[in-house]
Amino acid sequence: MIQYLSMSNEQTHPLHATDKDIIDSLITKERPEDLDFINLARLINRYTNFPGETEFKNDIEKILNFWKISKNELFSKTKDIWSKSFRPSNTNKDLVGSGFDTSN
Repeated sequence: MIQYLSMSNEQTHPLHATDKDIIDSLITKERPEDLDFINLARLINRYTNFPGETEFKNDIEKILNFWKISKNELFSKTKDIWSKSFRPSNTNKDLVGSGFDTSN
């Protein structure tokens, strides 16, 4: 018997409130900047295998479509951004410790 995850059983991520603000800012961004690409890639990594947050996952797909970029293109672009010495400013402390590896 196959059991489907119902909406009531979905988990809410501990960073839901913070991430909601980020997603809301990205979903209407017509000309994304480096930090926007970094944030979207970070959110994709966070939510891809998370058991819940279906609305976030749908919004992420909408953003990718709106920006006309695939996940692979996004990850390639963000790797390039990080490799060119991009570092979050002190106002973007949520990016520090993201565990991103720029080594080849």
